[in-house]
Amino acid sequence: MLEFGQGAAGGAAGAELVKDSSEATFMQDVIEASREVPVIVDFWAPWCGPCKTLGPALESAVQAAGGKVRMVKVNVDENQMLAGQMRVQSIPAVFGFVNGQPVDGFMGAQGPAQIKQFIDGLIAQGGGGGLDEAIEMAEEMLAEGNATDAAQTFAAILAEDRDNLKALGGMIRAQLAVGQVEEAQQLRALVPEGKEGDPALAAALAQLDLASDSAGAGEAGAIEAQVAADPDNMQLRLDLATAYISDGRNADAIDTLLDLFARDREWNDAAAKTQLLKLLDSLGPKNEDAQRGRRRLSSMIFA
Repeated sequence: MLEFGQGAAGGAAGAELVKDSSEATFMQDVIEASREVPVIVDFWAPWCGPCKTLGPALESAVQAAGGKVRMVKVNVDENQMLAGQMRVQSIPAVFGFVNGQPVDGFMGAQGPAQIKQFIDGLIAQGGGGGLDEAIEMAEEMLAEGNATDAAQTFAAILAEDRDNLKALGGMIRAQLAVGQVEEAQQLRALVPEGKEGDPALAAALAQLDLASDSAGAGEAGAIEAQVAADPDNMQLRLDLATAYISDGRNADAIDTLLDLFARDREWNDAAAKTQLLKLLDSLGPKNEDAQRGRRRLSSMIFA
């Protein structure tokens, strides 16, 4: 990890959100200031075309964050030694500092969405806005398909609060989203005793169980053909539902399990209902397919 020599005397950084810095003031502007709030460092030069686009975009995003992050601009032509310390080989080069250390960065121009993700991740790691807000940011990343960034943010939250069940549930779901099933399984050991049924963990643990159940599931099309040839075979219908789950065809899986439940609700120790409830829990209470499935299940139970 990069180490900086002694620079300017420490002390609180200025209150401005965007400022220029130099080798003489870098320690104060970045290292010390990042102990209070995350600091973005933008290495640029007047002759750099992409810098002229990225710099204003970064400044706008920092201003929009309302003080939860600051930005420092470093002209590489005037601060070549500092650029060398940071191993800047091309510009624009951007680094994010939290608690005196570089924790993230990128090179080259980025779009507004990528800039927002970068800043949101820094704010989360810096604890800005509280852990609840950091969790919301991570959940947004996960919902938008940025599972890797979400996992990093959830990990940062857990480093600060290891008993945070929302972050633990999010971390499990993020690991599953990138196919890290074994790593997600290992996180189950962090679930406090007696908290397995907590709403913050319900969806994550249900997804984890389904991932284990569907490991090695057959190809849905082939099983569909088998079911057509042997429609009374209950195990084939359960296997088909499992294949649908593995393929992400949740609506088809729900319908298949409901049909299996209607045929014989007690078959195989109520396997259809057990698997169906796992699937519904994994989708969460706001999912339309899950809501429809719960209504149909309830009507069948209480009919």
